[in-house]
Amino acid sequence: MPAHHLDRLHTNDLELGATEAAQRHIARHVVATKPVSQRKLDFEHARPRWLRECMAEATGVFFYVFPGIASITSFTLNGANPLGVTAFGSLFQIGWAFAIGIAFAIITCAPTSGGHFNPAITICFAIWQGFPWKKVPHYIFSQIFGAFIAGLLMMGMYWPEIAAFKADTLAKGLPLAANGGPASLLCTFPNPSQTNLGYLFMTEFFVDSFIGIVIWACLDPANPFVSPASAPFVIGLAYANMVWGFADIAISTNLARDLGTRIVAAIFFGGEVFSYMHYSWIAILVNVPATIFATAYYEFLMRDSLSKIGKGHAYHEDGEEGLHRHLTNAGIMETGATTMLGADNDAFTNGKEL
Repeated sequence: MPAHHLDRLHTNDLELGATEAAQRHIARHVVATKPVSQRKLDFEHARPRWLRECMAEATGVFFYVFPGIASITSFTLNGANPLGVTAFGSLFQIGWAFAIGIAFAIITCAPTSGGHFNPAITICFAIWQGFPWKKVPHYIFSQIFGAFIAGLLMMGMYWPEIAAFKADTLAKGLPLAANGGPASLLCTFPNPSQTNLGYLFMTEFFVDSFIGIVIWACLDPANPFVSPASAPFVIGLAYANMVWGFADIAISTNLARDLGTRIVAAIFFGGEVFSYMHYSWIAILVNVPATIFATAYYEFLMRDSLSKIGKGHAYHEDGEEGLHRHLTNAGIMETGATTMLGADNDAFTNGKEL
């Protein structure tokens, strides 16, 4: 195999993930390294791929969830501090915590697992991009596990403050599982006035669809406006954008992020975290149909597969002959597929249509 293809060895479905930024990592010489030993190569070859993928997905979700809920905790616990809330955070800070956490998760873990970090995204990759269905269950379990560990660690690091907050809440006769209560440090709850579940459903559905379309656009190799290096930050900003706009009226955005931390909340604050106002099913489940809707919207109305082929990121299932047949039947060309596709790229560059 040619040397320039070495970075594709055993990557399998890396191209189905969040970024292809790691594909050329062999050519990067940031710091001189010692020679790689045969023992190290043998060890790395012996590692089960499924274990690497699971750990990468769990680690990525941890990187995304941990700074986000830590920022929420800092903001909430210090609300009555004499220095004022602004000294410790705001919704603006929380949005950035999630955004940068998502970017770091993709940069760190996507080269190994593809960087899904969301059960809905994993399911959409299986539906639209050929991701193996047999991998879906262990990806989803790993994502939930990553959020669970993030919740446990945050509780441990803030336990003295959270324990005092819990005692004060109980002394005032207030519920632990409510928006603004101790359990809301970990997972989402609606405001007491938000009794219309249909309204909460539509809010969550819109927010998750918005994020889903942005993610799918970032992962489209034919999109000239998002490079592999910028995709992690654009995706993170999509999440932050929705936090800034809708966090005050209860949004979840990710099944794994909510369910993993909600389980932790149930351990420390009781089962009411799942029954409060009958809301938890919205926070946990709506993300899946909303993201499927968003990606279907992109696939059916916005995807340009011919441009994807023209840029060398895909091929016709019947090869060059099939592509030539399609272009001829569509009346696009008569002189050859390669010539036409080159003209298509030139026309885009010059701001013209064929």
